[in-house]
Amino acid sequence: MGDDATEHLSALETTGPDAVAACNAMGLFGGGGRLVIVADVEKWKADDVKEVATYLGSPSPETVLALVAGELKDGSPLAKAVAKAGEVLTYDVAKRRVPEWVAEQFGRLGAKADPEACRLLVEIVGEDLDELSSEIDKLATWAGGEPVTTAAVEQLAVGLAETPIFDVTDAWGARDVGKVLGATEGLLERSHRPRSGELIRLVASLVSHIGRVRRIARLAEEGVRPKDAAGRLKMHPFAAEKAGKQAQNFTQDELAMATVRLARLDAASKGGSRLPADLELERALVDVTRRR
Repeated sequence: MGDDATEHLSALETTGPDAVAACNAMGLFGGGGRLVIVADVEKWKADDVKEVATYLGSPSPETVLALVAGELKDGSPLAKAVAKAGEVLTYDVAKRRVPEWVAEQFGRLGAKADPEACRLLVEIVGEDLDELSSEIDKLATWAGGEPVTTAAVEQLAVGLAETPIFDVTDAWGARDVGKVLGATEGLLERSHRPRSGELIRLVASLVSHIGRVRRIARLAEEGVRPKDAAGRLKMHPFAAEKAGKQAQNFTQDELAMATVRLARLDAASKGGSRLPADLELERALVDVTRRR
């Protein structure tokens, strides 16, 4: 309808009666129709919803009202009112299909990305579709028509909250001491946090990852496949499959010893050792990774 005929509002600042008034207001130039977009409508209170529901019973014929919610249950009063008077559009992506969705978005931008690169992007950025869209736009622009590879994702993709440690955990799972040490140093150098703080976070992440591998290994002994264990452990199927492959490289005793060794490292990095924290980290990584 054009910018001049579109009004953007937010339920954080606009009440139900205000939204109705905006819908009933005449356009500056008259005719041609108007579009009123109200975001964050899940924040509206009952009185606001009631006012809008009443308006939807007899809406302005010249105005399209678009109500946008981050999350809204189908059975909520507002959702029912909209469904009765207009159309409800739901944009949800099942978690297990997020990598597939990523591939589709690359395709819409005229770019190609192999499945492994799509899964890796989800692992780094997370499952927030807005954040993924931003990274997809960036990678597609950077690729300039060339395929988006895992190497490009590793170098360019940025997680919103956390620096990913998949390089470290992958090298640990392969029992490659050299790669573990190199990946760890690269992670510490790239982090926006102080080195000491990133080191502590790294230790916690490793403990968490090894814990998941131990649980996958125990379930495997019971005959449960990693992809079937994903739901029980609340893990992404791709992550569960990767943990299952890593578990095959360790015995249960080795995984238990790794957890204890990292606990000792955690104590050492918080003042429990006279050695530099970086040296304590290197020694621990060698201990939990090397084949005995």
